[in-house]
Amino acid sequence: DLVLAGIKAGAKGFLLKDVSLEELVGAVKTVAGGGSMIKPAVSQRLLKGLENLQTDFSSLDRPDPLTERETEIFRLMAGGYSNKEIANSLGVAEGTVKNHVSNILSKMGVRDRTRAVLKAFEMKLL
Repeated sequence: DLVLAGIKAGAKGFLLKDVSLEELVGAVKTVAGGGSMIKPAVSQRLLKGLENLQTDFSSLDRPDPLTERETEIFRLMAGGYSNKEIANSLGVAEGTVKNHVSNILSKMGVRDRTRAVLKAFEMKLL
């Protein structure tokens, strides 16, 4: 699948061809700012492709347990939601979500959201 190949190659975002100009500009800004952007429709394709994915993670040790709030945010991340969307959904500041995401990445031993989600699915944590 092209999405998985792109992630392995280091892609930080995926959008479908039918996104609006506003969504495209927002995605570019998010990725340029160090974030990642995968729309929910792309996440569904990604999850289907994970069934045949062989892991290339350096370690599949179980990560430190996530707090209840981190787990809640992680599930929303896995659904392809941005920090801003997660913050709005939970009624917290975007900076609070960023702090939780940073903690999640650290506990998962990965450097970006996409790899965290891939590792979680590989380890059957989600």
